Amino acid sequence: MLHDAHNHLQDDRLDPWRPAVMAELSRCDLGEAVVNGSSEEDWSAVAELARHYPWVRPSYGLHPWYVKERTSHWKDHLLGWLHGCSGAAVGEIGLDRWIENPDIEAQVECFRWQMDLAHDLERPATVHCLRAWGLLEEQLRIVKIPERGFLLHSYGGPVEMIPGFAKRGAYFSLSPYFGHPRKAAQLEVFKAVPLERLLAETDAPDMWPPAELNPHPLGSPAKPLNHPANLRVSYELLAKVKEMPVDELIGQIAANYQRLFGDSQRV
Repeated sequence: MLHDAHNHLQDDRLDPWRPAVMAELSRCDLGEAVVNGSSEEDWSAVAELARHYPWVRPSYGLHPWYVKERTSHWKDHLLGWLHGCSGAAVGEIGLDRWIENPDIEAQVECFRWQMDLAHDLERPATVHCLRAWGLLEEQLRIVKIPERGFLLHSYGGPVEMIPGFAKRGAYFSLSPYFGHPRKAAQLEVFKAVPLERLLAETDAPDMWPPAELNPHPLGSPAKPLNHPANLRVSYELLAKVKEMPVDELIGQIAANYQRLFGDSQRV
């Protein structure tokens, strides 16, 4: 079975195609998918998907893009959703200097609190990082790390940082977007990721593959979307980089996924 370590199936951009998308996922050997909330506004939508689809593992977190929009009660709200599902993960959280006018101080505060929370609740965490790899490494030396570890989704950092991150408990996932020629150098970085720390993701509806690798086109040419059934594209890209059969990689990633996220979630 395939495992999608990171996506946003609750995203309302999928609404026009949602019935067809969910039906297709039921036909693509999907074992489980982690659906990540990003803000207080979408946590309820993540929970609703988890109630309807047993293969959805909910994950709740405050993404760095939305720290400026958080309410004064966001911590209590997050705790409520996490306590409501023992199998829920913490995420998507992280650090981002790519966005316009980032409030780095607020991002760090929210990131540290959520990582400590993941540790205290014994939940895995999913981490987003853009143009802040040095800062992330610095913060990981300070925060408490969940015993299960954490995911660096769509890893875009330097190859030299992989050993240090792995030592602190990181897993590394790849999305179909790494099939674009302009991502070739970053795809090669995954050669250095230990097999036991490797995961696959879609990040749907974002991070779509190039047209020649896209068996499930979605959206429009002007506004393309990534179909979550493109998960197999991520596996095929990783298998090519690792020079191993896809079937062998599927088994390895299933074992990695279970170590990080655990047994099938229960709402």
